[in-house]
Amino acid sequence: MPAQSLTEKTMDAVSPTLINLIIFVLAIYVGYHVVWTVTPALHTPLMAVTNAISAIVIVGAMLAAALTETPLGKTMGVLAVALAAVNIFGGFLVTRRMLEMFRKKDKKAAAPAEGAAK
Repeated sequence: MPAQSLTEKTMDAVSPTLINLIIFVLAIYVGYHVVWTVTPALHTPLMAVTNAISAIVIVGAMLAAALTETPLGKTMGVLAVALAAVNIFGGFLVTRRMLEMFRKKDKKAAAPAEGAAK
């Protein structure tokens, strides 16, 4: 049996759950700083990218739910699909509202309002 390298020995000593938790916390930290440093003009494209990432998550959740054999795995997969679907739907609603803020107002609709104010 070949000798284990230092990296392999370290990985055997650290729990995979702990490694996943560290990655999760780092992702939250980086995501928080990325979102809060984005200029307001780029919020709409950021929302579109977030919707695309949620679409990837929903495909992964469907695959995970289909390939698992345990009832808990199937339940968690279906729950992940449902939550990702809600996230995508809400993301599209918010993105649409943000895009409507950039739309120019109709001059015909604005003219009677100005006349009524006088």
